[in-house]
Amino acid sequence: MTAVIRLEEDWRKDALIARVIVDHPGKINVIGRAAMGALRAIFADLGKRPELRAAVLRGAGERAFIGGADIAEMAVLEPASACEFITELHGVCAAIRDLPVPVIARLNGFALGAGLEIACSCDLRIAARAARLGMPEVKVGIPSVIEAALLPRLIGWGRAREMVLLGEMINADEAARIGLVERVVDAGALDAAIEDALASLLAAGPQAIRLQKALIGKWESLPIAAAIAAGIATFAQSFEGPEPHQMMQKFLTQKREG
Repeated sequence: MTAVIRLEEDWRKDALIARVIVDHPGKINVIGRAAMGALRAIFADLGKRPELRAAVLRGAGERAFIGGADIAEMAVLEPASACEFITELHGVCAAIRDLPVPVIARLNGFALGAGLEIACSCDLRIAARAARLGMPEVKVGIPSVIEAALLPRLIGWGRAREMVLLGEMINADEAARIGLVERVVDAGALDAAIEDALASLLAAGPQAIRLQKALIGKWESLPIAAAIAAGIATFAQSFEGPEPHQMMQKFLTQKREG
């Protein structure tokens, strides 16, 4: 039995919120090659939908977000098949990062190894206080790779080394303290916190959000001068459509009337 990937469409008038659910609760939502392919395909397809405003990625049940990659599948890998397996996992992370709208990771329970790499590939991470996060790969004889490379940018080199070399789990409050998650709430408030973030995204300009996410991706790889130049070009690009004029006029009207 493998994890099942489900897509639920949450329509807010003409705006679509995609809820992507990893469902393998008996195995703390671990994913194998089939589930990786399904996840990658879902995010690739979502990226083609202009009505999409945001996506929420979560695990089914309350035990885990994604508990990691399936060790039973990894235990029989050889160098060539290992390369194919990990490249498939990278494809999931890349599809999430390439989605033109923000992806929110709903973290409740375990987010380990591949699960944490996928969470790091999301734009925002909102965690229940009971969540446990870690990169335990060295404990089963493999290094943390692919999108674990995002960790130093999020939490600094020292904490990244600690996580991947010691392989120990941290709790959600510690994850927030070091910058690995953006918000921590009690379990009963997790969905409300997700809704608060979605409300902010829906209140913003749809095109502005897409331009902002694309620009953040450029910031990650460009030297500072080139990143600033990219920002200037993106600012100009935002005025190619009516969105800034319409939203600014609305703001000015409300200010005059308020």
